[in-house]
Amino acid sequence: MSRPVTLFTGQWADLPIEKICQKARSFGYDGLELCTWGDHMEIDKADQAYCDERKALLQKYELKLFAISTHLVGQCVSDPIDERHKGILPDYIWGDGDPEGVRQRAADEVIKTAKVAKMMGLDTVIGFTGSPIWHMLYSFPPIPKGTIEKGYEDFAKRWIPILDEFQKIGVKFALEAHPTEIAFDIHSAHLTLKALNNHPAFGFNYDPSHFGYQHVDYVKFIYEFADRIFHVHMKDAYWSDVPMGIGVFGGHSEFGDNRRYWNFRSLGRGRVNFENIIRALNDIGYNGPLSVEWEDSGMNRDAGATEACHFVKNIDFKPSDVAFDDAMQKEK
Repeated sequence: MSRPVTLFTGQWADLPIEKICQKARSFGYDGLELCTWGDHMEIDKADQAYCDERKALLQKYELKLFAISTHLVGQCVSDPIDERHKGILPDYIWGDGDPEGVRQRAADEVIKTAKVAKMMGLDTVIGFTGSPIWHMLYSFPPIPKGTIEKGYEDFAKRWIPILDEFQKIGVKFALEAHPTEIAFDIHSAHLTLKALNNHPAFGFNYDPSHFGYQHVDYVKFIYEFADRIFHVHMKDAYWSDVPMGIGVFGGHSEFGDNRRYWNFRSLGRGRVNFENIIRALNDIGYNGPLSVEWEDSGMNRDAGATEACHFVKNIDFKPSDVAFDDAMQKEK
């Protein structure tokens, strides 16, 4: 094992932070990736004293912290806002629900999250960005010429000022490329970087589970964006070899429905080839944490998270520092 294995707490935010610290330690994790919902990392309360208390709590359980995550608030920076967003936002960001007001307050909160990360001694914030054009993914009614380009321009107008602040603070933002985001495959990731003028504070949280069922080459993504992989999520997914009653778009079904073409699975129980991912991460020199984002509707989460921790520690390995055939040569 060469990299720390951490647990993303987003799927555990129903538990108090000390409880998930206890569990993560008992499961075998080296650290946590704290979400900014529940009581795990409360951005509106996070002054230096609060941050010091959080660091002390993790130290109590011998856990390290490498990143915090703002998926829910980040989603609202450039999304068209509707009632769905009310359910994922703190009341002080939702306010009166006026869409532009929500987007502006969300942007301010993302910047505050970078400041909190700095107080915690971190240099990476993980999150979503939202997208003004995801709802146009299937191009009917026909999309007027230039509309997609304008969407990327609107995205950049909202995010470049945020990223400028990140750069001043000394923190990077890692977008989890993901359906419903501005970047969800290799091509759209390139479009996103172009729209942001390759902003140095912007990169990716690599998560292969969102690519496999789309038939996107998830190993190629690593090589394509080698200098922009700021963080890594380890998450598995299963997709069928044969046509199913519910296709790749999900058919408005719930996760876990066995009629679906794809579902998230506990690590090692899906179809993602993690051996090739580890080799690619070694090739690009990624030495950061491998953060388990545990999602499997059909499995007990305590058992799954324990198994996932051991899976990652078993699959990870250091790259070789010698050529295997050097010993065959008289001189080198």
